Amino acid sequence: MTGPEPLTLTTDVVPFAIRGERLAVLLARRAADWKLPGGPIRTGEDLDAAARRHLAEQTGLREVYLEQLYTFGPPDRATGQRAVTVAYYALVPAGGHPTETAPPVDRAVWAAVNALPALAPDRAGIVALAHRRLAAKLAYSTIALQLMPERFTLSELQAVHETVLGEPLDKRNFRKRVLALDCIEATGDMARHGGHRPARLYRAKRPGQVDFIK
Repeated sequence: MTGPEPLTLTTDVVPFAIRGERLAVLLARRAADWKLPGGPIRTGEDLDAAARRHLAEQTGLREVYLEQLYTFGPPDRATGQRAVTVAYYALVPAGGHPTETAPPVDRAVWAAVNALPALAPDRAGIVALAHRRLAAKLAYSTIALQLMPERFTLSELQAVHETVLGEPLDKRNFRKRVLALDCIEATGDMARHGGHRPARLYRAKRPGQVDFIK
């Protein structure tokens, strides 16, 4: 009879944002490798707290929406030990960006989801699953608001949905659906872009909260 395998428990975080009209992931560079922000969980440390700590230490991101995604731990994930990671994804509103980095991270950069640098296969799988989860939740929640700036137009909100989904949406149906959810409110101000007609600015009624659609 063999004894239990040595076990390591870590967290990995997939930080998403819209950058350059594309869905992007914030990657942390350690030495010559690109990795997801994350690392070991301290003794007695809460899983969510560990994920937030690594995200802040390695990217400078704080006070962003964070959701647990899945637990990954196939037997062949690491050599000589059982390696289990609890994966999360984070949503960074437009205008949010890393403010500081700390060793052992050399730098953190945004990379488009459809043009990621080489990642370990399991990390690439985590990113893909996080993307699918985010896209699926657009249909039954207000999660897209976590990617928006404080004030935005309906066209900008629709563009975020389309970027995550990778497909166009009908403008009239989208606006009717969003306004019926009662999750945003008009600010009373207008946005003016070049020669285009001014557009009404909105904001989330419950910032930081994700509501589920019944």
